[in-house]
Amino acid sequence: MEDLTSPVVHTFRLLKWGRTLARHGALQGLERDRNTPLRLRRLLRLARLGARVPEAPRYAEAFTAIGPAAIKLGQTLATRPDLVGDAAAIDLLRLQDAVAPVPFAVIRAQMEGSFGRPLDQFYTHIEEAPIGAASIAQVHRAVTTEGRTVAVKVLRPGVEEEFARAIDTYEWAAAQIEPMGGEIARLQPRQVIEMFKRWTQRELNFTREAASASELAENMAAEPDFVVPAIDWQRTTGRVLTIEWIDGIKLSDRAALIAAGHDLPHLARVLVHAFLRQAIADGFFHADMHQGNLFALPGGRVAAIDFGIMGRIDRRARMWLAEILYGLITGNYRRVAEIHFEAQYVPSHHNVAEFATALRAVGEPMRGLPVKDMSIGMMLDGLFAITRDFDMVTQPHLLLLQKTMVMVEGVATGLDPDINLWETAGPFVEEWIRTELGPEAAVADRIVTDLRTLSRLPDLVRRIEARFPPPGGAPPAPPLKVIERVRIGGGWRYVAMALLGAAAGVAGLSAVQAW
Repeated sequence: MEDLTSPVVHTFRLLKWGRTLARHGALQGLERDRNTPLRLRRLLRLARLGARVPEAPRYAEAFTAIGPAAIKLGQTLATRPDLVGDAAAIDLLRLQDAVAPVPFAVIRAQMEGSFGRPLDQFYTHIEEAPIGAASIAQVHRAVTTEGRTVAVKVLRPGVEEEFARAIDTYEWAAAQIEPMGGEIARLQPRQVIEMFKRWTQRELNFTREAASASELAENMAAEPDFVVPAIDWQRTTGRVLTIEWIDGIKLSDRAALIAAGHDLPHLARVLVHAFLRQAIADGFFHADMHQGNLFALPGGRVAAIDFGIMGRIDRRARMWLAEILYGLITGNYRRVAEIHFEAQYVPSHHNVAEFATALRAVGEPMRGLPVKDMSIGMMLDGLFAITRDFDMVTQPHLLLLQKTMVMVEGVATGLDPDINLWETAGPFVEEWIRTELGPEAAVADRIVTDLRTLSRLPDLVRRIEARFPPPGGAPPAPPLKVIERVRIGGGWRYVAMALLGAAAGVAGLSAVQAW
């Protein structure tokens, strides 16, 4: 029965959300875009049936009105100007997931249920007023039984179920529209939702967040000026995170930083170097480095909090990225183009020389500017602009990195308007490229690769035998079907009837409320 009713449930949810988006004008761009499939445009028109659409879209307000899961999705889409457009991406950056706090009695019950013991066995005091309340959790200051001041992050009750329902519908909707082909298929909405799902699953599991903080702290031992607060593992569960209290000044409070005597250019350099070490050297980085999550500490140090969203990039992708950035800086557009083809970012039916010329149009204006005016954000905007012309498929594993690069640059320039990510990063990136791409590294990589290949041969033979058993053996299991599409014909007529019926009901309800 679940499979039979699921499309109806998803349809009504989408209609409800679509009506909210339509009332805020958030569907206009997608509906008017000539690349939007005709069938999808028809559904969008149906969703706004009878709605009063404002002239200027209010994307952030629309996602806020839908709820916590939509807020998180909107924050994800803010990193995708190629998907939602520049205007929508800029507006979505305003999204703040600050919400009304849950009463402390509810929070206490959540904590004691998670610990399985009374709170006085863990803390001598907990401030009932939260220091922050967001869509997923709220944070309280507390003192442990050992006398240490800590921050306690508690999952909001019911949020797991709410996110699970919303993501289930996001996945279903993406599975319906991606096979429509064209621009929709190139942007890979299923991959986008899958990445969003992984992000939220990590954010909803505080032991995962604690493990991320612990791993980042180990990796950043080489950057003593970048501080990761210590995890209190004895007071951490899947729904409660206890972490060292950070007593610093937010990097967003420029006046307070100056009053405290901090060297702002130094703080900016610390932040940039910390990000580069995380992203390029380690391939594991804090992916939510906005001003509210960064604090200045005495001694010119920078501390980070909130490790729910982390990014990870494998070594090969980091090598490609480093070569792309270096090629754009030095003007070696042919090599940058070749890397895009080697990495299969651009389909092979396109011409390398033509793509190199398009890259030149991105890189030359940037190279012609004074050093302090060169911007990674500008470079990414230029690259996004040519993706459609060359059928470049979205690379989900790079989305977080692109978002974080722009975010870090914005925070750094807020501290020091004359800083430039290229100039500050230059020595670090050049040394990493020399180490990773030099002849010694190439020889070492080849030896390691060959040895790993030899070690996998026995397992490869066993898998071949399992895949092609001798006569009489069991046949291979068929692939599992993940999400069944509603087919054109009977299926879409069924969905259309459901939409029309729901639209009539919503329109009638709106009329009654207006009356």
